[in-house]
Amino acid sequence: MSGSAVIHFEIHARDPERARAFYEQAFGWTFQSMPGPTEYWLIHTGRSQGPNGPVGIDGGLLRNGGRDAGEGAGPNAFVCTIEVADIDSTLERVLAAGATVQMPKELMQGVGWLCYLKDPEGNIFGVMQPARG
Repeated sequence: MSGSAVIHFEIHARDPERARAFYEQAFGWTFQSMPGPTEYWLIHTGRSQGPNGPVGIDGGLLRNGGRDAGEGAGPNAFVCTIEVADIDSTLERVLAAGATVQMPKELMQGVGWLCYLKDPEGNIFGVMQPARG
């Protein structure tokens, strides 16, 4: 099937305010509360303009209603990877904001530098500095 692209992501959090503060500090994302019976915030990631149109996606933040699978369990969700210009300065910033390293920074030949982290809510995410040239 062609034309199927990721267009939205969601971060499930036991403490949405803590998650919001983390992503604001670590990446400068902004959040917009949505009216309704469920706590929900739209996440604006600061999409940029690439040569073929907008690059990146926006998402949502909501309170996690499920049970924690516990340490060592595989994630029961998609892992989103965030493109960054400088992985080392990004790691410095996200670790200061409260993230922990899930898998250390590694060079993916021909792709770029990749590191998996865990936010204060236990969500795993990746950061990648793409290879240039």
